[in-house]
Amino acid sequence: MKSLISRSYGRLKDPDFRPILLLGFAAFAVFLFASIAEEVLEEETMAFDRAVLEAMRADGPGDPVGPEWLEDMARDMTSFGSTGVLVFTVAAAGAYLWLARKRATAVFLLAAILVGTTLSTGLKEIFARSRPDEIYQAAPVFTASFPSGHSFLSAVTYLTLGALLARTQPRRRLKAFIMGTAIALVMIVGLTRAYLGVHWTTDVLGGWILGAGWAAAAWAAMLLLQRRKAVEPTEEAPVGEDDDDDNST
Repeated sequence: MKSLISRSYGRLKDPDFRPILLLGFAAFAVFLFASIAEEVLEEETMAFDRAVLEAMRADGPGDPVGPEWLEDMARDMTSFGSTGVLVFTVAAAGAYLWLARKRATAVFLLAAILVGTTLSTGLKEIFARSRPDEIYQAAPVFTASFPSGHSFLSAVTYLTLGALLARTQPRRRLKAFIMGTAIALVMIVGLTRAYLGVHWTTDVLGGWILGAGWAAAAWAAMLLLQRRKAVEPTEEAPVGEDDDDDNST
């Protein structure tokens, strides 16, 4: 059993296998998204969505459960998935990569986010799902509901940047911390959209799933382009540098 786990872990670290694994995950994410989208179009999820929305309300439709400070904090945290914050984050990351002379990587990152944004907008137009009634909404909204743009674009942006940054770190605990932080941020953005009553729960689930799939596909494409030397290689930890500083003597 230990030998099987060791071989499996070794396979996951194989650079030739990683793009296949990432593309497989992306394909599975598309399948899950399509399944949710079909249920949404047939309004099979409405009872579930409305039940969750009502469960997060206290004394009335416009009163999310919890103290006022929690609602204010939710508005603050949901802004991490807003257009302004994401544009600044991507622009800053792109500028850093450009100054670090990883210009092809910077262009690739910007293109991946831009195409993802276009995809999100197009899907909203196609599904044209109505948001929860205005009386439930504790934050302003301007577009259609499915999929959640905040959830989708935060997943694309933060997971892609997290993976890029994690590859520069020599220790597994640092890699895990970076990716864990990125995932937590994506989760918080999506949860606050449902909590504030501006999205149905299935809007958020669809955004998360498709965003994670898009990030995986983009990362697989980057790895393949790096292999062809069309994109600068990302620094990765040398083998044998996973030990903690505390273990050194």
